[in-house]
Amino acid sequence: MSDATSFSLLDRLRQDANETAWLRMVEIYTPLIQGWLRRYSLPDQDVDDVVQEVLAVVVRRLPDFQKKPRVGAFRRWLRSITVNCLRELWRDERYRPRAIGNAEFAGVLDLLEDPESALSKIWDKEHDLYVTRHLLDRIRPRFEDKTWQAFQRVALEGLPVDEVAAELGMSVNAVFIAKSRVMHALRQVGQGLLD
Repeated sequence: MSDATSFSLLDRLRQDANETAWLRMVEIYTPLIQGWLRRYSLPDQDVDDVVQEVLAVVVRRLPDFQKKPRVGAFRRWLRSITVNCLRELWRDERYRPRAIGNAEFAGVLDLLEDPESALSKIWDKEHDLYVTRHLLDRIRPRFEDKTWQAFQRVALEGLPVDEVAAELGMSVNAVFIAKSRVMHALRQVGQGLLD
């Protein structure tokens, strides 16, 4: 299935767990989870093991995942799975934090579990930025340069529409349409991952 379908990646994985959809999930989330785990001084082999365990839990439990009505449900669910996998690694005594003590590591995990903590909010923001960048890279080839520039200047850089229209030699309406088209495509491919 292409990214342009009305199904989100999560819906496709739940309904028809084909290899292409799972490879997309792995492609999107492996680097993100690895980056989160490396912050806690995990050795590379443990990082890889925890990433594999997190993704294995996602595979097993995705049919039971309920994304509605909560905004950010998937990223919270993924964070919770990651924390639980880290706790399991820690309980198995395969990992003892070197950079911080055991009590401090337990405190970090507690903060990550608390959706209202500053650390969880940082995690959520990084998730959304990372996934958005990844999805924008995937949809970029669908658009002409001028359309993409209009979107980028208005939506990502925050420039006024009339300024972008003058700069690109477009009407104000054309800039709004360009932004809308790219945003629509982004919402389609990001459905469930960002909402």
